[in-house]
Amino acid sequence: MSLFEIEKSMSFDEYIATFDAGRVEKVRGFVDWLAQYSGSLVHNPWGEVNPDLEIVADDFDAAQVRRDNLVAYLLPRLGRAKVFVVAEAVGYQGGRFTGIAITCERMLLDKHKTIRAKDITPIRLERTSSPTSSLLKGTQQKDGFNEPTDTVVWSAIVEKGIDPYDTLLWNIFPFHPHKDGNPLTNRTPTEAEQELGWEYTRRLLELHLELGGEEPLMLAVGQKSADTMGKFGLPAIGLRHPANGGANLYRQGFANAIESCGFASL
Repeated sequence: MSLFEIEKSMSFDEYIATFDAGRVEKVRGFVDWLAQYSGSLVHNPWGEVNPDLEIVADDFDAAQVRRDNLVAYLLPRLGRAKVFVVAEAVGYQGGRFTGIAITCERMLLDKHKTIRAKDITPIRLERTSSPTSSLLKGTQQKDGFNEPTDTVVWSAIVEKGIDPYDTLLWNIFPFHPHKDGNPLTNRTPTEAEQELGWEYTRRLLELHLELGGEEPLMLAVGQKSADTMGKFGLPAIGLRHPANGGANLYRQGFANAIESCGFASL
């Protein structure tokens, strides 16, 4: 049995127990802080549950599952990651149901065409979208959500031969802003939301340094994300957003940024 198979057989609690208790406490504290936020036309994946869209059961708390997912994702990366890839906000097909930025359910479930579950975390994580919700399409009910931008961002990392645990994905506004009356939509976060989101991003970077990390290479998914980070004093290399035919340009921009900054051997 391989190490990966052994880790896959671990429970969440067993996996968390392999990390230093102080480290776990800090990461959990950050995630619990995220869970406290509430805003108009915003879904908080770590603090809120929509029973029309999510699994509802006596022994299943979708918000808690997403908190656990994020903790499991952050623990091996904070203090280690050399590259942060930052997008604008959580999308309904991605982090809305996984609790992990720029990451969709099919990746967690090992049902994605190119990205393996082990690239995200060594243990099996859970979906939270309901397989029986009438608001989901048939393929979404069966296999969970898939997100095209998430696919491009993750594929660029894997194609470059970078260890996925040397990268950390995030959103400037780490919650899901949606249009009025339709939770399965995305909207651009307001300036006030971006400013609020920056506080979480800043704390994440501080935590990364506290846990022994070095200043990471900051890459932005789209020039707008780069401009927003620049407004708050955090320089980032803006990459072409993968949407609207920009996938190949994003991949090329990512590869160029990695090579120009001397991270080609990650």
